[in-house]
Amino acid sequence: YEELSDLLECEHDAALGNGGLGRLAACFLDSMATLGLPSWGYGMRYEYGMFAQSIVNGCQVERPDQWLVDGGTVWEFPRYNTSYTVRFYGKTESRGVDACAWVNATEVTARAYDFVIPGHGTDRVSTMRLWKGFAPEQIDLNAFNTGDYARASGVKNQFENISWVLYPNDSTPRGRELRLKQEYLFVSASLQDILKHHLGEYGTLENLSEKIAIHLNDTHPAISVAELMRLLVDEHSMSWKDAWAQCAKIFSYTNHTLMPEALETWPVPLMKNLLPRHMEIIYRINAEFLAMVREKFPGDIDLVRRVSLIDDGNYTEESKRVRMSHLSIVASHKVNGVSKLHSHLMVTTIFSGFARIFPDRFDNKTNGITQRRWLAEANPGLAALLDKYVGTNWRYNLDDVAGLRKILASDKADVVCEEFLAVKRANKEKLASYVRRTTGVEINPAALMDVQVKRIHEYKRQLLNVLHVIALYNDMKDGRPHPARNVIFSGKAASSYYMAKLIIRLINDVARTINADPAVNDKLKVAFVPNYSVSAAEVIIPAADLSEQISTAGTEASGTGNMKLALNGALTMGTEDGATIEIRDSVGAENLFIFGNTASQIEDIRRRGYNPRAIYQSNARLRRVLDMIRTGYFSPEQPDRYADIFSGLVDYGDYYMLLADFESYLEAQERAEALYADPKAWARKALLNVAGMGPFSSDRTIRDYARDTWNLEKYLRK
Repeated sequence: YEELSDLLECEHDAALGNGGLGRLAACFLDSMATLGLPSWGYGMRYEYGMFAQSIVNGCQVERPDQWLVDGGTVWEFPRYNTSYTVRFYGKTESRGVDACAWVNATEVTARAYDFVIPGHGTDRVSTMRLWKGFAPEQIDLNAFNTGDYARASGVKNQFENISWVLYPNDSTPRGRELRLKQEYLFVSASLQDILKHHLGEYGTLENLSEKIAIHLNDTHPAISVAELMRLLVDEHSMSWKDAWAQCAKIFSYTNHTLMPEALETWPVPLMKNLLPRHMEIIYRINAEFLAMVREKFPGDIDLVRRVSLIDDGNYTEESKRVRMSHLSIVASHKVNGVSKLHSHLMVTTIFSGFARIFPDRFDNKTNGITQRRWLAEANPGLAALLDKYVGTNWRYNLDDVAGLRKILASDKADVVCEEFLAVKRANKEKLASYVRRTTGVEINPAALMDVQVKRIHEYKRQLLNVLHVIALYNDMKDGRPHPARNVIFSGKAASSYYMAKLIIRLINDVARTINADPAVNDKLKVAFVPNYSVSAAEVIIPAADLSEQISTAGTEASGTGNMKLALNGALTMGTEDGATIEIRDSVGAENLFIFGNTASQIEDIRRRGYNPRAIYQSNARLRRVLDMIRTGYFSPEQPDRYADIFSGLVDYGDYYMLLADFESYLEAQERAEALYADPKAWARKALLNVAGMGPFSSDRTIRDYARDTWNLEKYLRK
C-alpha cells in the first residue's frame, strides 16, 4: 500500500443499516454526541448485513456481506455481563385484573455489543448498543453423544440466525417470522436494558417518563409499545392505567414513508403465535382507543375503520393484520414527518384520520446529514477551501458556510471559483479511477459527472434517467451536439423486488451498448457501480456535478442523498419532492434545475384519467426510446427481455408517471448542459448550493428534536 488511505479502504463498512434510514441513524448519533446529549442508540448486531451486491451478466447477484471478520470488529466492545432473556411462542395465563404470566415460552439470550460514537470537539460520546441472539444452551449434548450432530447444533442455529442477516426476505411465512423475531429481540433487550439502568439510578419506575425519552425511528421498533406495557404491567406490577400514562409520555415516532406497501403490518395469526401476550395488549390498546374515537366522533364508522390498529381484511382471522404505524401514533406524544411536504401529505392523506383525532400531535422535523462525515471526511479539498474562506467553525455550525455568499459577491469570486473547479477536477479523477477499478469502464474526468446513487426503486425513477440516457445516445448518433457526459448509477434492489432488479439489468445493457459504440463513446459513458455503500458514496458524491433527485413528486419522504450531493457542490436535477423543495428554497431556485409535475398536479392528472399510451404515441423522441427497449436493441440475445418495462409504462398505467415528466426532464437536462458549457457560471452556482446548506445539518435536526420532542434542550452544548 502506497498510502495509509489505501490500507484504511480494506476495512469493511459496518453492515448495520439499509439505505438512507440506516445512514440517518448514524448521522443522528454523531450529532447527539457533538451536541452533548445523553443518548443511546439501539439496534441489532447483524453478522452479514443486508447483502453484498455483485453484477454478473448485467444482473444483481446477492452474496453474504460478511463484515465481521473473524467474528468481530476492533471497534466494538462485547459486554459479556450484559444479556437479557427474550421469549417467543408459549401462551398466557391471567394473574389478576391487568397482569398475565407468559408461560411455556421459548427463550433466547440477547447479548450486548457496544460501539462508541465520538462527538466533534468534545469529550462526549454516544453509545450504540447492538444485540446478538444466543441459544441458552450452545448444543444439545444428548443428541451430540448419540451421533445426531445436525440436531445437536440445530437449536443453536435456530436462535442465532435471528441476528444473521439485515432485512431477511419476508416474501415467505418463515421469512416474515424471522423478521418479526429480529424486531422483537432488539426491542425487548433494549427496553429491559433501559429499565435496568433506570431502576439502578432511581430505584423506582414512577418517574420513568420524566427521565426517559424513547424515539421510534420508523415502525421497525414499534412493537416497543406493547413490550413496554408488558414489562411494566406483568414484570413490574404497575397498573394498566399507570403504565399507559407512562408510555404515552415516553414514546415519539418518526414516519419515514408515504408508500402504503412500506407501512409495516403483521398478520394477526403470526403475532398471536410468536408473541401471544403482545397481541392481547395490542387488542386492549385498540379497544380503548376506538372507544375514545367513538365517543369523540359518534357515528363516524369510516374513521373508526381507518384508524383501527387492526386491519380486518376480509373479516377472517387469517386476513387480519396489525398496523404498526397506527400503534406508534396512538402511543406517541409526538409524531413527525421528515420534510415539510412529507409532513403535510402525512396529515392530509395516509394519517388524516389521526390528525383529526390528535391535531397537536403531528409536526415536521426535516432530516439532516452530518457535515463532519459528508464534507470534512469525504471531501478534504472542499473542506480546505471552506476553512480558507469562511473559517473552520462550520464543522460545528454549518450555518457558517453561508459566508461563501459574501465571497462570491466580492472581488475574490473568480479566484474561489477557480479553486473550487480544481477541487472538483481532482475528485472526478479519483472517481474515474474508482469506476475503472470496480466496473472496467473508462470515463472522462473532464466530462459532466451525472450521478444517481440511491436504493433502486420504481418511485425513485432510475428508469426515467435511463430513458434520458437513451434519448441522448440517439441525439449523438444523429449528429446533434451535446457536451461530454458520464452517467453514474449505484444502488441495491431488494432481493425479492423483480422490477427493480430488471431496471438494474437494463441500466447495464444500455451501458454495455453505449460504451462499446465508437460513434459516441468519447462523448457519453454509462457505469453502474456495484455494491453501493458509505465508502463508495464518499468517492462518488464529492465528484458529482449533477445530482439526480427525480422521484415522482409526493413519494420521497425527504431524501438525504440530495443534501450530501448539494453540500459537496453538485447542482440538483430534481422534482418538487421531499427535502429537495426546501433545498431549492434555501439555495435559490435559480441555482438548481426543477422539472416535472408537482404532487398536487399528479393527483389532478390521476383524477382526470392518465393515458400514458397517448404520450407515447404523440412524442416521437420518447416513442423511439421506448421502441428500442421493446424490440431488444439493448438485448439482442433476448429481444423481449424488457417487455414488462415497456408494458408497465405504456399499457399498465405508468404508475410513477415517467412519461408525464419525460419532456420536462429533457428540457431541464438541456438547461444543465447549457450552464455546464460556462465553467465559471457553473462553479458559482455550485458554491451557492454549498452556501445554502446550513439548515440541512443533522445538528439542526437534533436540536429541533431535543427542543420540541424529547425535552432535552437543557442538555444541549452551547
